[in-house]
Amino acid sequence: MILLDVQHFTKQFYVHHLGRAIPSFHDLSFTLRDGQFLLVTGANGVGKSTLLRCLYRTYLPSSGSAIYHSQHGPIDLAHAADVDMMLLRREELGFVTQFLRPRPRVSALDLVAEPLVVSGTAFDEARGAAEELLSDFGVRPELWAAYPSTFSGGEQQRVNLARALIAPRRLLLLDEPTASLDAAARASLTRRLAELKTLGVTMIGVFHYPQEIQALVDGEIVLQGEAILDVAN
Repeated sequence: MILLDVQHFTKQFYVHHLGRAIPSFHDLSFTLRDGQFLLVTGANGVGKSTLLRCLYRTYLPSSGSAIYHSQHGPIDLAHAADVDMMLLRREELGFVTQFLRPRPRVSALDLVAEPLVVSGTAFDEARGAAEELLSDFGVRPELWAAYPSTFSGGEQQRVNLARALIAPRRLLLLDEPTASLDAAARASLTRRLAELKTLGVTMIGVFHYPQEIQALVDGEIVLQGEAILDVAN
């Protein structure tokens, strides 16, 4: 089943003080089926992260459509109302970045467990799953009760990944999640993504170390400037 059908997707940024538009990706079309993993590659600045943000609707695309077949029916992510996007983010769409903006005075353990608790998982069960995932990502147990706002950048990224990946979403957008991770943490992430794929999670990702997740990849989009070099499935 096709989960996402993207047609003629385009994004450009208008820079007012320059009085002109700066192009990103242009006329991008692809389809993504349930459970597939799509890798997005290309040189810096060609629009890889911008593509993910347009699908998540952090940015508005300039033109085109992205029909997502949600559990509530098909919806165009390019034109959906904000309230519909909020519902999809809460229930079906996940976005993983290398950055964490933790709420103050919330422990790492509670922050990671929260998505499961919100979805109805028993509190103790959610905390147990959070402990397992934090441990797998290399966050030491003595830090679990501490506030992530006091952590180093690398530790914050581990907490961020654990929180983002603890509750599976139907479509997961991964924006360079391994940028600041060491080899052990990257291996933990790859294992977790493999688990999610076996559960049927569909993923689109941009990675600093694409060779480490190559075994999970079903197709690849290579961006170059305004053009699409290749779409391989």
